[in-house]
Amino acid sequence: MKFAPNWKQGKNNNLSTDAYREREISTDFKLNTMKHYFLSMICGILLLGCSSNQAELIFAEEFDAPALNEEIWSIELGDGCPDLCGWGNNEPQIYTNENHMLEDGFLTIRAKHENDGYTSTRITTKDKFEFKYGKIEARIKLPVGNGVWPAFWMLGSNIDEVGWPKSGEIDIMEYVGKEPNQIFTSLHTQSSHGNTINTRKMVIDNIEDGFHIYTADWSEDKIEFAIDGEVTYTYSPDLKNEDTWPFDQPFYVLVNLAIGGHFGGDDIDNSIFPQEFVIDYIRVYKN
Repeated sequence: MKFAPNWKQGKNNNLSTDAYREREISTDFKLNTMKHYFLSMICGILLLGCSSNQAELIFAEEFDAPALNEEIWSIELGDGCPDLCGWGNNEPQIYTNENHMLEDGFLTIRAKHENDGYTSTRITTKDKFEFKYGKIEARIKLPVGNGVWPAFWMLGSNIDEVGWPKSGEIDIMEYVGKEPNQIFTSLHTQSSHGNTINTRKMVIDNIEDGFHIYTADWSEDKIEFAIDGEVTYTYSPDLKNEDTWPFDQPFYVLVNLAIGGHFGGDDIDNSIFPQEFVIDYIRVYKN
């Protein structure tokens, strides 16, 4: 609200009307200038805060090419034999290079039941893309039904030298169709002898519907997991050594759709196939 000029209030009537108007304009100009100055400072501070908190994107797989980028991904084939028959979990599926497709910016892994067996796809960035510390996330739509076991996970890059579980394993997202509405997040280390004791099972109604974002925010102190931005589990052991914390080295990424096995279960419902595991993107940010 503007105050009336003093001449209207009967004060200092020795000044002319024009003089009062000039004084009013000058005062308004100074006030507006000061307001713009302080607004600019506030905006600058806010923008600086936003830019400093924005993480640097260091890897982005949008699956918008007609085929997998072989400079990033390798397709693992077969049943894991002779070194790791059943992929270490008594899984019956055979991985092929024909059970996936890239279309409309999505990677779709299709599990099939054919010729009294099962086929699917498993891909990995081993020896091609690895990172140490950062936030990794994927936007995923799950398959459903007894027997499916989709996973988005990571393994330590030194696995060929030290073996598993000393290499460490980070399971960002696992789901088994026999336990609907539940997501598993787990870590495997030498201290747990590879058993799933560092884990969290989240019950989320209708998690099978639509796409959801699964995240692991990994630093030198902890690994924090989230689903759709909500933190679900944090792993940060008090004692960090090579047995409890093998997470001080680069890790690589794996995506696969397993069938049955020790975790997926032997009670496989063959009527559900084919089933599709759909990945929109995988991104990694430097933290």
